[in-house]
Amino acid sequence: MKVEIWSDIMCPFCYIGKRKFENALQQFAGRETVEVQWRSFELDPNMQTVPGQSIHELLAARKGVSVEQGKQMNDHMAVIAAEVGLHYDFDRMIPTNTFLAHRFLHLAAAHGLQDAAEERVFAAYFVEGKNVGDLNTLAQLGAELGLDAMEVTRLLETEAYAQQVRLDEYEAQQVGARGVPFFVFNNKYAVSGAQPSELFLEVLQKVQSEEQPVVVAGAEGAACDVDGAC
Repeated sequence: MKVEIWSDIMCPFCYIGKRKFENALQQFAGRETVEVQWRSFELDPNMQTVPGQSIHELLAARKGVSVEQGKQMNDHMAVIAAEVGLHYDFDRMIPTNTFLAHRFLHLAAAHGLQDAAEERVFAAYFVEGKNVGDLNTLAQLGAELGLDAMEVTRLLETEAYAQQVRLDEYEAQQVGARGVPFFVFNNKYAVSGAQPSELFLEVLQKVQSEEQPVVVAGAEGAACDVDGAC
């Protein structure tokens, strides 16, 4: 079974959705057969880092509310995150364009480290207050994952993996993803948003049941068995 997940690093519900899906996967009997592929999605491709701007100020400006109201919204989101064991620190978060980070995730995927990199970048942004739009930060995170920091820097200084990010975003449009997280199961069923783990588990089980061969009840027909008897 293949599960594709479109997400953006700055999306608080994407990290929450990751945890909820993982919780469902832990309860799923066929979890070893599930292939998870993370896909890139930029909520704001034109996002620019404004030195000194807090995430509270950014949210307030976008929602047309006061900074205090923006902080209250983020505090509420922190409570939601805590319900799945995530400890968001909105006071330390650094709003940034995520295109470079998405390229980094594709680089990690090329080394078989996609899921680990996704987790590491989410934690760096939401929990540790790191600037995931900074090349040196990404090189450090890559080194923690076992990648060569100099190679990470060298590749990200070029246009490496930019095309892969753009392809993910194009395919998001094709499958109808207008927001994230967005989960697609076997290119057939889609789940939008950080849904409850119970729903993810239900979809996993449904897809698994459809993958099983259908046995038609009735008398056995003529056949040969694995021992060569006919």
